[in-house]
Amino acid sequence: MATSPRILLVDDEPDLLDLMELTLAKMGLETDRAESVAEAQTRLAEAHYELCLTDMRLGDGDGLEVITRASTLATPVPVAVITAYGNAGNAVAALKAGAFDYLAKPVALDQLRALVKSALKIPAPAQADDPARDLIGESAAMQDVRARIAKLARTQAPVHIAGESGSGKELAARLIHRLGSRADKPFVAVNCGAIPETLMESEFFGYRKGAFTGAESDREGFFQAADGGTLFLDEVADLPLSMQVKLLRVLQEKKVRKVGATGEEAVDVRIISATHQNLSALVEAGRFRQDLYYRLNVIDLVMPSLRDRAEDIPDMARYLLDKLGGTGVKLDRDAEKALGAYAFPGNVRELENTLERALALCEDQHITAADLNLAPAPAASPSAGSKYPLQDYLDEMERAAILEALEQTRYNKTAAARVLGVTFRSLRYRLERLGIE
Repeated sequence: MATSPRILLVDDEPDLLDLMELTLAKMGLETDRAESVAEAQTRLAEAHYELCLTDMRLGDGDGLEVITRASTLATPVPVAVITAYGNAGNAVAALKAGAFDYLAKPVALDQLRALVKSALKIPAPAQADDPARDLIGESAAMQDVRARIAKLARTQAPVHIAGESGSGKELAARLIHRLGSRADKPFVAVNCGAIPETLMESEFFGYRKGAFTGAESDREGFFQAADGGTLFLDEVADLPLSMQVKLLRVLQEKKVRKVGATGEEAVDVRIISATHQNLSALVEAGRFRQDLYYRLNVIDLVMPSLRDRAEDIPDMARYLLDKLGGTGVKLDRDAEKALGAYAFPGNVRELENTLERALALCEDQHITAADLNLAPAPAASPSAGSKYPLQDYLDEMERAAILEALEQTRYNKTAAARVLGVTFRSLRYRLERLGIE
């Protein structure tokens, strides 16, 4: 006969322990209780638990000690913490230490039940054949990324993914979702830079019928669409300051108000954000709110550029050729050499575009260096290469900036010109001069 999941409750307030025990008993769960760090550590050593729920402030220590003990067991126990209302610092510290999630006092029973249900679905540590193998490459950098993704999938902490355009930030976000307890719920990806500022509030939070001209019926927003799952905010640095304030409030309260509505709706969403820009530098420049930065960047993941893992290019090229329908097509030695020598400012996305073009041009199932049509480029980024002759160096810097703007705007030249701060005619001239198709 299967036994009910057992949960360890750690708090020095007997009334709160009684309330949680009663609530979990109604869910068919068994509980043990501890009123100190020492007692909790003893309990963890003597029995196996599916979840530990601990207060952050205890008479003989704090919840971080319980998290540390639970994470070092032969079979790690997920830990959620209870922290005083408004004390975001404690919650962030707990999440960084490895906590699964947190609750604010006074504990809302509906949130407690939702947290426990989510925690009991946490997957086991990822194995060698887990979906994170979708990240191609055996370089040390990619092995580190896969290991970190497996850990991030076991928490509910907000994750910020940094990396250059085309380095696989959205793929990493999807893998964190697929390996986590929310895998059976929606994954909603939003490109923050592609939404007009005037439409942002209605797109994110939804609207009521009649809220504005054209609002002919109620509509759900991104948060409602992702309820129970994951909301991926791509290029989050592009959010205007006015929207950053509203997003911060939703993250704090876990409630949204539709445009035109008087009441708020509770939402249960895990946030993963990403950008190719340096968020901390934007905070210093006053272009990104510091409080929102700390909310989003609880745990970070950095996706390496393709030039920083050049040893992965052959495997990546073979994988992409198969994906593009080029099964059996070979890269000749000169083509492989050319790929290895190219800086790939557009990273994996640029490599895929390059191979797709070469696949259309090649003959006899062999791709040559000429088919790749790669512009001469240093093996490292322009800033790391030789600065002489000066014009060549400046051309490479300009090329990298233009390609990045094109990648960011999904090759919309008008939008790319706006990002670069030049006219469309000027951009077209520069594309022709630098030989960028």
